[in-house]
Amino acid sequence: MTIPRRALVAVAAAFALSLSATPATAADIPPADTVVTSPNVTHVLNIPKPAPLATTINTDIAFQDGYAYVGNYGGFSIYDVRDPKKATPVSSVVCPGSQMDVSVYGDLLFTAVDSSRSDDSCNSTALTADHKEAWEGVRIFDVSDKSAPKYIKSVETNCGSHTLTLVPGKGRDRTKNVYVYVSSYNPSSTFPDCQPPHDKISIIKVPLRDPAEAAVAATPVVFPDGGNETQPGLLVPTSGCHDITAYAEKDIAAGACMGDGVLFDIRDRLNPVVTARITDPNFAFWHSATFSNDARKVVFTDELGGGGQATCNEATGPTHGADAIYEIERGQLVFKSYFKIPRYQADSENCVAHNGSLIPVKGRDIMVQAWYMGGLSVWDFTDSAHPREIGYFERGPRSAGGGGGIWSAYYYNGYIYAADFHEGLDVVKIDDRLTDSARHVRTDRLNVQTQESYRPGWGH
Repeated sequence: MTIPRRALVAVAAAFALSLSATPATAADIPPADTVVTSPNVTHVLNIPKPAPLATTINTDIAFQDGYAYVGNYGGFSIYDVRDPKKATPVSSVVCPGSQMDVSVYGDLLFTAVDSSRSDDSCNSTALTADHKEAWEGVRIFDVSDKSAPKYIKSVETNCGSHTLTLVPGKGRDRTKNVYVYVSSYNPSSTFPDCQPPHDKISIIKVPLRDPAEAAVAATPVVFPDGGNETQPGLLVPTSGCHDITAYAEKDIAAGACMGDGVLFDIRDRLNPVVTARITDPNFAFWHSATFSNDARKVVFTDELGGGGQATCNEATGPTHGADAIYEIERGQLVFKSYFKIPRYQADSENCVAHNGSLIPVKGRDIMVQAWYMGGLSVWDFTDSAHPREIGYFERGPRSAGGGGGIWSAYYYNGYIYAADFHEGLDVVKIDDRLTDSARHVRTDRLNVQTQESYRPGWGH
């Protein structure tokens, strides 16, 4: 989600969205709070947010060894999903700081904090970024005991950590270190630790044998000559990246950088090099990226309206606030088409292209994706020029009013897991001839922003 990072208003106020109560006239809007699905999709289970985090919103998800780690503006929760039909919370850690993007690696859980805090502790309070002593960045937890995670280290980064991406080391370094690419933006001359022009990322080096020694090892500048700052209709001018997806085994990464989409060569983990850059006058905010399994395509998302507006209605249309499908040809990004959910949402529902993952189907490009109050969509982009939705799950408008919906929707070992702002964790299953073969693909670990190729023995 893209809310101005240092507005420092209460979370509840951040989602008091200024939306009309009039539904889109062309839409068949479900009744309030009602779950609806396509015929090939089943709602298996809903798990309400655990009590310690019930009043703050769910965000990102990471998976490892049959456990799901669900980020939340108030901290994170760990769920046992070894039996998806009986998934259950194991523990919750209260440690406030949006957005709580999460990634897991061995016994380590990394969480992103992009709201200025009085200090790095879990007892911190909000403190405006114009105070030099304010803290934001990355927190690291030991999750070897799922019932009692331990906070072991924090690393402060310039402009905080809106999102984070794990990148394993190469060769012999793989067993020694993991690297964290930290995306952040929105600098200000009044912020001592977030000075313009920024236009860079922070890279944290984490020694696996001594993670308490984690520290920023490099701050490469992505846009040395400045990014896209003047395009009409931009939500925010480029001043860094919103999110990066690394395909480490192929030594490449894709950056969604506000007004720009980029490809990186990451053979040198501490010195990523931009090899391609693209802008799109139809895009308001480059939000996230997903490679196809063969790395010949990239899907970029446009977070039109910053996640707080109704952009899946008839008035906005089918190409604004959509996904853009690019093929990589001779190292450059070549646009092929847009995709947007074909189901209009009410004008009271915030809806936007958000976080998703590939469904591991051999020979096809299929992914599941969150659309906030547009629910989740399963769609096929095998034909880059003619993508199509093949399944969906959503809820009707919230009877309680205000914004909400599904932040992240990821496929893991036969099921889809969706983190809903307010409703908790949904477990969903798709039964379709196009996706059925994916059930046989298993992985131990899934950090969606750290893509791994799927094949027999996928995962580590």
